[in-house]
Amino acid sequence: MNRFTGSLLVLVALAVGVYSAAIDGPIDFYKLYDNPEAHISLKSKATTADRTAAHGYPSEHHHIVTEDGYILGVFRIPYSHKLQNQNEKRPIVLLQHGLTSCSDAWILQGPNDGLPYLLADAGFDVWMGNARGTSYSRNHTTLSPDHPHFWKFSWHEIGIYDITAIIDYALRTENGQGQDAIHYVGHSQGTTVYFALMSWIPAYNYKIKTAHMFAPVAIMKNLSSGLVRSVGPYLGHRNTYSVLFGSQEFVPHNEFLMAIFFNICQPDFMLRPVCESAMKKLYAGGRVNMTAMPEAMATHPAGCSTDQMLHYLQEQQSGYFRLFDHGTKKNLEVYGTQEPPEYPVELINSLVHMWYADSDDLAAVEDVEQLAKRLPNKVMHHMADPEWNHGDFALNWEVRKYVNEPVIAIMEEYESKNIGT
Repeated sequence: MNRFTGSLLVLVALAVGVYSAAIDGPIDFYKLYDNPEAHISLKSKATTADRTAAHGYPSEHHHIVTEDGYILGVFRIPYSHKLQNQNEKRPIVLLQHGLTSCSDAWILQGPNDGLPYLLADAGFDVWMGNARGTSYSRNHTTLSPDHPHFWKFSWHEIGIYDITAIIDYALRTENGQGQDAIHYVGHSQGTTVYFALMSWIPAYNYKIKTAHMFAPVAIMKNLSSGLVRSVGPYLGHRNTYSVLFGSQEFVPHNEFLMAIFFNICQPDFMLRPVCESAMKKLYAGGRVNMTAMPEAMATHPAGCSTDQMLHYLQEQQSGYFRLFDHGTKKNLEVYGTQEPPEYPVELINSLVHMWYADSDDLAAVEDVEQLAKRLPNKVMHHMADPEWNHGDFALNWEVRKYVNEPVIAIMEEYESKNIGT
């Protein structure tokens, strides 16, 4: 999902060019303005629930309050309309998105390939989380997102507060089926928050059946991303640059602009070719599901705090997977040490499946394998395709075959061996 922010700029640039190129000959202004399609009427942005319901799936929108007051918008497909299995046991699965993304990312591929749909049709109770600060989780019991204190969080807080709240809420809301654990799937930041939570509050490992880490990001010493490496020396340390950049919303949310992008990318809108053209320019090579890309443009970027980015840059600069660096003075107050402590990942005893790839510029093979050596209960899935990259776990046109179906098979095997638990 790392190109979505740049995609918006390309889309704007192309909008004028593509539409102007479509004008051939003298303009009949009467016909132009008498054309109902020429009158822009913005539709409200469809939610994840709206999108799943459009395919016939039962859809729910829940609001979950965290221990520190953030209100999370979480979506659920409780059962499959194809199976009509609402009265049967349905193991719970939580899907957690990456940085600047949201729950919409999981459903971009549609009902034939998207993981939430496939899970529901396999008999699972599917929950899609949204981290604080994203477009679905911009509420708090006392703070306004217009106040800078709202944005004083990193992915540590997302793991410790958001993921715990969603897991506990889902287990309470599973219709008395007597479940005490769930399956978990995270992509990118969705893996980081898992590692943070399960090492910092190890008791939550016992609420996990299987965990699947797509493009695991924790240790970042060997990543190849040129952007991260170029800004890391400036923002990956506690200095004037990072202080000025910190604790604010990244790419401030604008409902009007997001509505415009959402509408441009709708299948029935006259400017849909603009959106499709932007996607073809940004995603060449035939690896990406181009049908899904305009839907991604309509929903991303979904927002985050700049502190989340700073925390990642600190990881890249230090070479360690550790808590947020506040600077020597505050570190002594908060942690009792000059440097922030490392996450004790050796305490993660839940079953962790690591899905990683050679061409991932954010989750280098060396870093993933170094982390895995410290995990007591892991299974390694090194993608055979040498070109498989960070975004392929969400957008590759063969993601069902190479990732989604194998993940579901692992969950089903677990359930078959643990009947009655």
